[in-house]
Amino acid sequence: MATWEDVRRIALALPETTERPSYDGLPAWRVKDKLFVWDRPLRKRDHEGLGASAPDGPILGVSVPDLGVKEALVADDPDVYFTIPHLDGYPAVLVRLERIPVDELAELITEAWLCKAPKRLAKEFRAQ
Repeated sequence: MATWEDVRRIALALPETTERPSYDGLPAWRVKDKLFVWDRPLRKRDHEGLGASAPDGPILGVSVPDLGVKEALVADDPDVYFTIPHLDGYPAVLVRLERIPVDELAELITEAWLCKAPKRLAKEFRAQ
């Protein structure tokens, strides 16, 4: 299963990606200063909202193309993907890092990068 080192390796292999801490000092990866994946531990309010279903372990926040993709991921594999009220209406999903296979993580991070990369850069990447 995946680790933070896998996240770092996959994200930084994508063109023009930088790693810079988020506002709360946690690891986050950006393309052209647009956040696409980040460390997103659950906060007190998240734990209260999720109750007994609140997962333990590392949580990765990931941008997705739209709310339909978010809903599909959560519905198809709720053991890996979930969301919280804070992300309602926002195209992002949370991932239980310890439960996602590395190849699926790579696909997810690449799609997140494509969502946030400038059109020219995404087009060049797809052409390779």
